[in-house]
Amino acid sequence: MKRSKHSEENQEDQMVEAALQELPAAGWRLKLSLALFGLSIVLPLGGIPVLTLLGLSGTMTATLSGGLLVTAEVLGIIAVAVAGKSGFAMIKAKVAAIFKQYGPPQKVSRLRYRIGLVMFFGPIVFGWVSVYAAAYLPGFISNPLPYAVSGDLLLLAGLFVLGGDFWDKLQSLFRHDAEAVFVDRSEK
Repeated sequence: MKRSKHSEENQEDQMVEAALQELPAAGWRLKLSLALFGLSIVLPLGGIPVLTLLGLSGTMTATLSGGLLVTAEVLGIIAVAVAGKSGFAMIKAKVAAIFKQYGPPQKVSRLRYRIGLVMFFGPIVFGWVSVYAAAYLPGFISNPLPYAVSGDLLLLAGLFVLGGDFWDKLQSLFRHDAEAVFVDRSEK
């Protein structure tokens, strides 16, 4: 039996609401869990740049950086265990609410959609062409990183410009049972 995306979202929302109702006032477990989550994010973001500034050998820097990343993942798992099911549901709901307000709109105008397509596919086409045209691009051979970073940022920005409908289309590429349905706009 197929479930619609909206029924799955409603079911998830109901589960989160039920978990929030079961949750007592923020106790020590929730506070400790939030601290561990924060530490798991700050540790690699702050620790790895500090390691590179210490002047250690490349091997030592790589080893310690890997250790920081593994420690951060372990701290994240411990934070989930400490929070418990209802605490994790509350944290997840709060974080989702924050990101939902900045997410792309479901419907966008035709002009915005076309601009988003150029922003999305431009870096992909550039990635294919740049291998053959590297000699003609100023600074590409000696310093390709600015080209790569700007292309990645443009592609990600294009996803947000394209809107939620495009995200659904992109998601359907990875679902075997997805089918294309074309709406006849002339009948409206």
